[in-house]
Order: sequence, then structure tokens, then C-alpha cells
Amino acid sequence: MAATTNRELADFLRRARAQCDPARAGLPPDGRVRRVPGLRREEVARLAGVSADYYARLEQGRRITPSPAVVEAVGQALGLDAAGRAHLADLIGTTAGPVRTRPPGVQRLRPGVHQLLDSLDGGTPALALGRRADVLGANRLARALFADFDAFPAAERNYTRWLFLDPGARALFVDWEVQARAAVESLRLDAGRDQGDPAAQRLVAELRERSGDFDRWWRSHRVHQRTHGSKRLRHRLVGDLTVEYETLTLPGDSETVLYLYTAAAGSSSRRALDLLASWAPEAGAGRKNVRVLRPGAPDRTA
Repeated sequence: MAATTNRELADFLRRARAQCDPARAGLPPDGRVRRVPGLRREEVARLAGVSADYYARLEQGRRITPSPAVVEAVGQALGLDAAGRAHLADLIGTTAGPVRTRPPGVQRLRPGVHQLLDSLDGGTPALALGRRADVLGANRLARALFADFDAFPAAERNYTRWLFLDPGARALFVDWEVQARAAVESLRLDAGRDQGDPAAQRLVAELRERSGDFDRWWRSHRVHQRTHGSKRLRHRLVGDLTVEYETLTLPGDSETVLYLYTAAAGSSSRRALDLLASWAPEAGAGRKNVRVLRPGAPDRTA
């Protein structure tokens, strides 16, 4: 493609179309042999109420600017969920002008958020993740449950990087593949909001080079918004447990998300968390929660 085309948009639309089931899209059999999986371009165009030529140019990543109604119609035609439609809108937004870039600077947690993390330390593991799933903060119990992110070099304090490159993460998660794929899809969603983020580009390049799983799932171009769910763990100290997580976006800071992990009262998982809380070294509780620096920047917080 020429440099003036939107490669990410073209790739996303082609892969989304290939994943569509014609029957679920409500298309009756037409007797024609489908040489490729999914919908044909003209079928997506018909379902979205646009011309086949217009949709073809959109799928080629041409610099056209569809209306919000057309973006929504294309998303519905492709059967995209809320995260997929948001990703589509993000990618289409870059066709109208220069690639958007977030203001430069280091993400830091407000002092009150540090205090909130510490206040949950008695029984609730809590992580604060920023752009690209950089770990901005972790309370004592989260460090004991997952990993001591404070001890990582500043440029490596990233949840997805840890998940793929640390052997301890693979050993910890019973459902590692489920968690890892969700992390890739979440990173895809975040990267689509700012295609000019050099830190994201470096992170993705490193993970694609070092992890075949990451590279394969990245190329599938699926997106996912993590809001809640569960994680099955096999902890080396307290054994098997399942934790539920909920995400909270900070008011006034949409790029920082708190992940809170809980277990049902009276359950074996709750007892395992309580045991871990009683064991976790108190020395970590007094340290300041980590502030993430851009990869390559001097580490003044470690």
C-alpha cells in the first residue's frame, strides 16, 4: 500500500470481514462458492447501506472520512462488539489527518491513589495500570500474588510484557492462554487510540520478536476491553485459587485503571488470599508504589 493509506484500518477490516459468519449476518445462501472465509466486500457494503466501491476504498485504508452513522453501520455489518466498534472509530479517525499522539510525559499516580492502594492491602490485591498496561502501582498483596513489579527495571514494568516474557507468569496462571490473549487484544485496543506512540511501538516490536504466541495473536487483530473477569492461579505458596477482578477508571484520568482482585467470602480462594496476606513481607508495604517511566528514560524511582 502507499504511505498515504491507513494500514492498520485496512488490516482490521479485512480480518473482521473474514471472521464473519454469513448465516449469522442474516445472508441467505446464494449458491456461489466462497473461496475465502467470511463475508464478501459487496455483502458488507450491502449490510452497511453503502456502495461496494465506497466500502472497498475504506477497506483499502484510503483517506476518506465516513460519517459516524456509516462507521456504526459498518461495525454492525461486521458484527463488532463495543470494543471492536470503538477500535474501528479510532482507526478511521486517523484517516482524516495526521496520526494522533498523546501529550508526552511520564504517567504518575496521584498521592491519593497511592493511599487507596495501600488501604486495600489488608485483603484486596490491587494494581494500577496506565497506557499500554504499564504498571503504575501495586500494593503489597498484589506484589505477593503476581510479581514484585517494584523490583523490575523501570522500562520493564509492564503487565503484558511480564505475562509473555516471565516464565513465572506462565507457571502462575492456570488459564495463561486465556489471560495472555486478552492482554494482547487489550493492547491492540490501546495502540489503536494512538498509533504514533513510540513506547507502544517498541513494546509491540519486542514482544513480536521474542514471543511466537504474541506475534500470532497480534496478527489476528482482535480487540478486547477488560472490564471484569476471573483468573485461575496456581500460586507457589498458597496453592490453587481463583480471583475475580473488577476495573475502575479514575475520574479525571481515563488512562489509568485500577484492577481490584477479590474472592468470595468463606471460599478456599479467600482463605488462600488471607494466608498470603499474612505471609507477604511487611517490608514492601512501606515502599512507594512504582511510577512508570518511558522505556529508555532514566530511572529515578527504582
